[in-house]
Amino acid sequence: MASIADDEPPSLEQLSGFLRAGRLLAAYEEREPAGTSTNRDRDTAGPPIGYLLWEPVDGCTHIEQVSVHPDHAHRRIGRALIDRAERDSGPGALTLTTFAEVPWNAPYYTRLGFRVLADAELTPGLRAIRAHEAALGLDRWPRVCMRREAGRSDSGP
Repeated sequence: MASIADDEPPSLEQLSGFLRAGRLLAAYEEREPAGTSTNRDRDTAGPPIGYLLWEPVDGCTHIEQVSVHPDHAHRRIGRALIDRAERDSGPGALTLTTFAEVPWNAPYYTRLGFRVLADAELTPGLRAIRAHEAALGLDRWPRVCMRREAGRSDSGP
């Protein structure tokens, strides 16, 4: 499992593709003291501390990846990125695939209002994503597909 936790982030080319498509969200550390910045742009923001990549899959917003730098964990940054993806992407549900037993994966997403999908509930797009993940060897550990219905952005602690 350590190899997964230490997995390389997406390449700049991959990130650029998500950015061009409007499907990359980033959280930044403020350079100025909290509350003093009036313009959240590259001049007032520090380096990225988290990001979320999403793509449309079968009428839903599928979260491809959400990551927060460990130095900024437990500050609800991941949750804020997920909630923003829901607001920005339209009225559909959110979906994702994740490890079932890793505390910062499925149990975390459950607290944010996601539920595990039964095999019979998987859409063709989610089945294709899971097949790709299996081909990459990610099925060495239990994985699940999860879904959060639209409008659940304030659920859980």
